[in-house]
Amino acid sequence: MTVAPGLPQLLVVGLGNLPFPQTRHSIGHLIIDALVARFHIHMSNDRTMGGVTGRSKVTLGETAVSLTLLKPKPLMNITGPSVAGALHKSVKASDAMVVIHDSLSHKLKALSPKMGGSANGHNGVRSIISALGGETNFHRFRIGIGRGPGDVAEYVLARLPEEEKLYWNGDGMGLDLICKELERIARKQLESRGLP
Repeated sequence: MTVAPGLPQLLVVGLGNLPFPQTRHSIGHLIIDALVARFHIHMSNDRTMGGVTGRSKVTLGETAVSLTLLKPKPLMNITGPSVAGALHKSVKASDAMVVIHDSLSHKLKALSPKMGGSANGHNGVRSIISALGGETNFHRFRIGIGRGPGDVAEYVLARLPEEEKLYWNGDGMGLDLICKELERIARKQLESRGLP
C-alpha cells in the first residue's frame, strides 16, 4: 500500500472479536465497518498487517487524509502484537494511531476521546500498550456501552441494540462525531508541520 505524500496519515484500529460480531465488545469493528461504508474503502485480509485492512485518501470535513483502517484478527485480549505490527508497517508514529474500543464506564452512545494514559482496565488496550513496550502516546476513542445489570462478560458479549447500531452506522450521528474527531487529529498533524 502506498501512502500519499504530504497528507496527514491516520491508522484507525477498531477493537473487537471477529468470532463475536455485532456485540457490545466488538463495537470498534462495527465502527470500522461504518467508516468503510461511508468512504467506500476496499478492505482485504492482510497477514502482514495482522487483520482485515484497507487504505484510501479520504476527506474529513475539509481535510484530505491518508486513512488506514484495521480490524485485528486476534481476539481482543491478545491483539497487541498485530496492532503494533500494523503501526510500524503504516503510519510509524504512535500519535497517528487511533484505537476505538468499548467502554463500560461511559454512558450509552458517548464518544470520549483520550490521548495517552493507562488502559483503565481494558484488556485490549493493555495488550497494545504491552506490545508497544509501554508506549501510551496514541489516541483512544472510548465508545460508551453503559453497564448493565448482572454479569459483565455476558453484558459485553450480548448483541448491540439496534438503536446503538444505527447511531454508530454509516449515516449515524455517532459516526459524524468520530469523523470530526479524526479531522481534529489530522489538523493537529498539519499544524505540527507548520502547514495550514
